[in-house]
Formats: sequence, structure tokens, C-alpha cells
Amino acid sequence: MEKANPIAEARRYVANAEAIIVKSKLDPETDNYRDKKYVRIAGDTLWKGCLIALDAALGVREGKGRPRIDKYKDAAGKRDRKLLTYVVTGYDIMHLSMGYDGCKDKKVCDSGLEYANRIINRCAALCPADATCEV
Repeated sequence: MEKANPIAEARRYVANAEAIIVKSKLDPETDNYRDKKYVRIAGDTLWKGCLIALDAALGVREGKGRPRIDKYKDAAGKRDRKLLTYVVTGYDIMHLSMGYDGCKDKKVCDSGLEYANRIINRCAALCPADATCEV
């Protein structure tokens, strides 16, 4: 069986999150989504897609156990300062604000989508030559 391209897989997660957030329906009067359940699911999906790309570019997920965000921050800081900035901000938006808090503000959700794409695109540029991370 052929190994899946992690960057393409991460982008698939972003596409899925976009489809999920639409289910929440936007309230035109407040510019907020109506159902935080879908915002939470979309935020979690975005962040998981980012982790797939980060794992491919940084190789953090080696061995047993679940890597903490600090490992991703350390690895990104050593490899690429711009990626570090994206990871810190993206974590706050996608994982915390959207995933945990269920922030229904459309601008926050749009920002989450934007940062997911930034992280994935940066990871695609940083992928090691021996990985299957074609853009």
C-alpha cells in the first residue's frame, strides 16, 4: 500500500473543516456562527491537519507517546522562525479558541482557516527531501 502524502492529507483536513463549519450556519445580523458544536469540530479538524503537516516537516512524533505543543514549538523555532509564529498563533486560534471554547465569531474561524493554510504551506516548503511531501 502506498504511503499517503502528508501535505495532501493535511489539506484534505482543511477542506473537511470548511465543509463542517458551513453546517453551523452564519447569523447575518451578528456575523457569528449559530452552533458552537460545529465550530469546535472544525477547529479540532484544522489543528489535526496542521499536526499531520508539522509531523512531516519537523519529525516531532517519533517514538511512543503524544508530543506536547512545546515540542512542536521547540522544533519549529529551531527550523524556521516564521513557522514558529504560525504554530503559536494557529494553536491559540484553532485548538484553544475554536476547538475548546467554540468561539462562534466568523472572523476567528476565518483566521483559523487562514493559519491552517499558512502552517501547511510552510511545512510543504520545509519537508525533508526524503519525505513524500510534494506540494
